[in-house]
Amino acid sequence: MDALNNKLYFIDSTKHKIFVEQIINGMHDWVRVIDINDNIIFVNESMAKALGKNVIGEKCYEAIGKSEPCENCTSRKAVFEGTIQAKEEIIGDRIFSVKSSPIRDENGQITAVVEVLRDITEMKKMQKKILEHNQKLQSELNMARRLQCSLLPKELPQDKIDFSYVYRPCEAIGGDFLDIFKIDDEHIGIYIADVSGHGVPASMLTVFLRSSINKKTLSPAEALNQLYKEFNRDYYDQELYITIFYAIIDTKNKNIIYSNAGHNASPVLFNHESHRFDILRIPGVPISDWVDNPGYTEKSISIEKGDRLFMYTDGIVELRNNKGEQFGEERLLNILLGEKMPPAMTLDRIIEAAMEFANIKNFNKIIDDITMALLEIL
Repeated sequence: MDALNNKLYFIDSTKHKIFVEQIINGMHDWVRVIDINDNIIFVNESMAKALGKNVIGEKCYEAIGKSEPCENCTSRKAVFEGTIQAKEEIIGDRIFSVKSSPIRDENGQITAVVEVLRDITEMKKMQKKILEHNQKLQSELNMARRLQCSLLPKELPQDKIDFSYVYRPCEAIGGDFLDIFKIDDEHIGIYIADVSGHGVPASMLTVFLRSSINKKTLSPAEALNQLYKEFNRDYYDQELYITIFYAIIDTKNKNIIYSNAGHNASPVLFNHESHRFDILRIPGVPISDWVDNPGYTEKSISIEKGDRLFMYTDGIVELRNNKGEQFGEERLLNILLGEKMPPAMTLDRIIEAAMEFANIKNFNKIIDDITMALLEIL
C-alpha cells in the first residue's frame, strides 16, 4: 500500500512539475532561476528564445552580456536578506524591471532565487513623452501666468487714492481678477471678478473681461450690460460664468457709483475716524447666458477723505481650519476695522491671520484663488 501511495505521489508530482513549467513557459515575461552561486539553473522559453542561446550553467550576469556581477545585484541581495528585491536593468537596447525572490527548501533555507524580468521599454518611452509634454505644458502655463499677471494694475493715480491688492491663484493661472484704471481726470474705475472654475478656461475669461469691459462709460450698469451682450456673442456655448463688482469713483464730486453682476462677496466701505461702515450690496445675475436681459442697475454713495473700500473674492473667507470652520467675514472685518495701517500692511495682516487660522505654512497650497483689494481716498 505504501509503495502504491509513493507511486501515485510521484505521478502527481511529475504532473505538477510539468504543469508549473507550462505556466512559466507560457509567460511573456522572462523567468529564470539562479542558484546561490550565481549559476542559471532554469530559464523559461520566452527568455531562452529572446537570448537565442542555451544559458543553463552560465553566470546570471554573463547571460545578459556582462563580464562581471551587476553593481546592484538583486539576486545576491535576495539571498543575503531573504526578501524580494527589485530594480531596473538595461539589456541590449531594452529596459527591464527585475524582481528577485528567494526560494526556500522544506527547512526554510534559501537554495535559489527566481527572477522575473518584464520589458518596460515602451512604458519608459511613454513616461518620457508624458514628462516632456508636462514640462512643455508647465512652461506654457508659466508663460500664461506671466501674461495674466502683466494685465494686473500697475500705475495708479497715487495723488487721489492709496491702493494695494493681493492676487494669489491656487493654480498657475486663475479665475480671479481685478483691475483699477483712470477713466478721466475725475473718475477712476475699479472692479473685482471671479470666474467659475480654475485653470486655463477660467483665465481665458479674465482676459476677455479685461479687454471687453467698457472703460469709457461713467455708468457701471451700462458697462456690465454691454459686457453681458459681448459674452453671449463670443462665449455663448461656455458653461463658465463671471461674477463681477464694478465701481466708478468720482474724485471731484466725492461719490462712488457701483453695480454688481452676481458677485456675492459684497465690498465694504468704512472709515476708522468717523466709524463709518457700509456694505455695498446690489443684486445682479452673473455674466452668463442665464437670462436674455440681465437689467443691471446701479447705486451711488458719498465718500470723504479717509474712507476705505475693501473688495475681495470668497476664497479668503472660505479657508477652513482643522475643525472645518471657515475663516469667515467676521474675522476679516475685525482686522479691517481694527488698528489702522497702510492698505498694503492691512492686506498682509489678513493673509497672516488666515494662514494661521487654517494652519497653512505655504500659501501656494491654497485650494481656491484669493484676491483682495483695499483702496483709501486721499
